Amino acid sequence: MSEILEPQVWAEEQFSNCQLGDVRRTRRLVKYAQQACCNPSQNTPMQTQNWSDCKAAYRLMARDEVTFEAVTQPHYELTRQQLPEVCLLLNDLTEIDYGYDSNVKGLSPVGNGSCGFLMQNSLAVKPDGHVIGLTGQKLRHRKLQPPNETRTQRLKRDRESLLWGQLVEQIGPPPEGVQLINVCDRGADDFEFFCRMIDQQHDWVVRAKQLHRSVEHDGEFIPLRQKLDQTPLQRQYYELTYRSKKHGTRTAKMRVRFREVTLRSPRLKSPWLKARGTQTLTMSVVEAFEEKPPKGVQPLRWVLHTSLQVRSFKNAWQIIEHYEKRWIVEEFHKALKTGCRVEERQHRTSDRLEAVVGLFSIVAVRLLQLRAAARSTPDRQAKELIPKIWLSAIKALRPKSKVKTVGQFYRQLAGLGGHLLRKSDGDPGWMTIWKGFNKLQTAVTTITNFQKSG
Repeated sequence: MSEILEPQVWAEEQFSNCQLGDVRRTRRLVKYAQQACCNPSQNTPMQTQNWSDCKAAYRLMARDEVTFEAVTQPHYELTRQQLPEVCLLLNDLTEIDYGYDSNVKGLSPVGNGSCGFLMQNSLAVKPDGHVIGLTGQKLRHRKLQPPNETRTQRLKRDRESLLWGQLVEQIGPPPEGVQLINVCDRGADDFEFFCRMIDQQHDWVVRAKQLHRSVEHDGEFIPLRQKLDQTPLQRQYYELTYRSKKHGTRTAKMRVRFREVTLRSPRLKSPWLKARGTQTLTMSVVEAFEEKPPKGVQPLRWVLHTSLQVRSFKNAWQIIEHYEKRWIVEEFHKALKTGCRVEERQHRTSDRLEAVVGLFSIVAVRLLQLRAAARSTPDRQAKELIPKIWLSAIKALRPKSKVKTVGQFYRQLAGLGGHLLRKSDGDPGWMTIWKGFNKLQTAVTTITNFQKSG
């Protein structure tokens, strides 16, 4: 699956195999996808640029056949065809929020009284951070918890925490010769989720939430925190580059320890877990923590469950590096919400919004690949990755710029958005990038129309 292509070629690749009940609908979807990827942050009238195309796009999304699943399924299949031998699946949940006063039919509660729906995403990346695509997504409308519900009753019903396992089951077993490693935050620290991953032949790196969880020790069970405290520290250090809103980017010197543990199943079990009958699970745990943080700074601490064998400091280092890639799925969420502004789309029903979110999820992957390429392969020749007309447009807009590599293109794109391009300013944010991208696409459209007319 190509990363950055001419919009028309990209749209054909991603959406021409969508099954929408009529080939004319598929053609219309391809055309709208091409228009949307050229101006992802604009509203539908601005993207389509004329009334007939705008009306056709709205009518398309109103069709019952145009669903979230129908729009996204071909992309998942394309991604699956490109999976490397070792692939990280960055699995995370996000809320698609349409505000407090939304009159859209079919939305459900999210956040603090807002309306929208939940979306669980699985983003496939290579261990070096190279973005491949989405392997699966699950939507869910939040249901109000019954009053006075006990924990036992909650485990018997369809609950939100099942999304993690449902998405793994949707993806299914890996293709032959491929190892799938789910990388998840603390929300996935769940005994049942571990069992569901085993059933689908998936591995995992999951940040621990429950340090009081019972693990086996000399025939008894003690809290995980106590077991880790009894584990000797490695003499070597792991240097972690960490970003936070409060302290910016800094390098933390982390001490590391690891060991194998046996987890006991929870006392209260869901019907599924009871039927499976699993009483214990054995896996590795890697802990990385900051011994001497700067004054006034909260020390970093990661405790990671993993199904992968950890026998040495090198193995532990690899697990930590896998978990470091998790931030990429957060960048995907930013690309979807800030870059594509899916929470500002205007449609009358939830079903239509869901189909639009499906389309823009794939647009967001494309934008994320461009940004990732600029970071991972900045010295790659721009002409190998960037459409020729984009390079011509940015050269016209910034005539003094030097744009021979992907990294240089990315910097000039940020410059169009208002970034001063000083080293002390750090990396540009999504809003800056999209301002530059929109200016670039306006120039591309002008050049294209001029060439057609001349």
